[in-house]
Amino acid sequence: MSDRRPYRFFIVGGGASGALMAAHLLLGNPTGISVTIVEQRAQLGRGLAYGTGNPSHLLNVRAANMSAYPDDPDHFWRWLAAQGDVGAVGGEDRFRFVPRGVYGRYLEGLLAEHRQGRDGRVLTIVQDQACELKETPVGVEVMLQGGGSVHADVAILACGHHYIADDGPLHLSPWAEPVGGDAPSDSTLLILGTGLTMVDTASALKERGHRGRIVAVSRRGLLPHAHRHVEALKIDAAQAPLDRDIATICHWLRGLARRSEAQGGDWRGVIDGLRPHTQTIWRIMPRRMRRRFLEHARPWWDVHRHRMAPQVAARVQALIDSGQLEMIAGKIIAIAPNGEGARVALRRRGTREIESLDVSRIISCKGVESVARQGANPLVESLFAQGLARMDALGVGVDVDDNCALVDQQGRASRRLFAIGPMSQAAFWEIIAVPDIRLQTAQLAAYLRGLAAGPVHSFSRSVENCR
Repeated sequence: MSDRRPYRFFIVGGGASGALMAAHLLLGNPTGISVTIVEQRAQLGRGLAYGTGNPSHLLNVRAANMSAYPDDPDHFWRWLAAQGDVGAVGGEDRFRFVPRGVYGRYLEGLLAEHRQGRDGRVLTIVQDQACELKETPVGVEVMLQGGGSVHADVAILACGHHYIADDGPLHLSPWAEPVGGDAPSDSTLLILGTGLTMVDTASALKERGHRGRIVAVSRRGLLPHAHRHVEALKIDAAQAPLDRDIATICHWLRGLARRSEAQGGDWRGVIDGLRPHTQTIWRIMPRRMRRRFLEHARPWWDVHRHRMAPQVAARVQALIDSGQLEMIAGKIIAIAPNGEGARVALRRRGTREIESLDVSRIISCKGVESVARQGANPLVESLFAQGLARMDALGVGVDVDDNCALVDQQGRASRRLFAIGPMSQAAFWEIIAVPDIRLQTAQLAAYLRGLAAGPVHSFSRSVENCR
């Protein structure tokens, strides 16, 4: 390919998904391709997940399973050792949970050597926002908010997550610094949500010196479980009812957990053992079953599947035991301004009584969603407007095929537009954590690099699906 121009890949988003995608496209220092990443943040690999500078905000996946490369499981651990960070995370215990900010540095470091632009290897970082994308006869053109545009052969959307915010002067973002804003240290704070974002927020408030009451409310009041050092149970997909209805799968899973615990095991090993099969289960589920899962089973799956680091769980439990943190399963009925704060009306689950709660600030920890939602991102909005993309039938995210290609409003898979990470959650579901995204990006990179190498580019050739 030395007599041809480089095959140009354009990645929208430089968070974890975008950094992993670029790292796999550039793995092995290939010639004949160029990669451009557009990212608003000054640093790569951060996003919402890894942009925190608080060392108490830990990964919820053990260090041993956080390598960027599925065929090199010790890559992250070796990087930690080279940085002198192994001691900081607990010696040689690979089950340790590393600060998320440290992992952000690792992701950014994956791309450092490729930014030299020598030997045909070109990695260009554009600090801007992509606001519009158009297909051209020879590729795509991406317009930038700051002016100008970038031309490429293929565009890969890695826009990550969008923070679910609430309007109102008293509503605060859990990612804003300082956490809790200017709330008096002895005041009562209301947290909307009881998941992992709430856990980080409550811990940060305690570290900051907040002495007042913290009330966390969600519909079911479920708190994520803690990790334990267990081995994943080997589950034979051929003997599992993976193609059955939700009730049957749940019954089988509970039975398997009981048998494992009776033999000295742990339910966590069962959940971890199911992980290699979760995308298969999701893919073969009829739409009605997916809807039932989202409406009824998802909260329980999330608290068992997405767990807290043990030391984080201990801190949260101490807050609960002391009475400073109260978990409430219920519903917020109304929020009315009251002096410098607000009076909140809430109803606990299973009752009709309305309670009043005076709070100084409200921190929205409802979590995150895919930025594929219409209106959340100007680039995605432009794709919807042109008919180049569509939401999936359940509104989870953009519709993509098995090869991560965007599906347009006519149901046709694109030859030039792809989506990875949380944006592809509608198709793959379990695609929000690094162990899943690294496999997806590795497989897609292999496919796209093969596409760039061939004189005739056919999308009908057999390729590995992004699963």
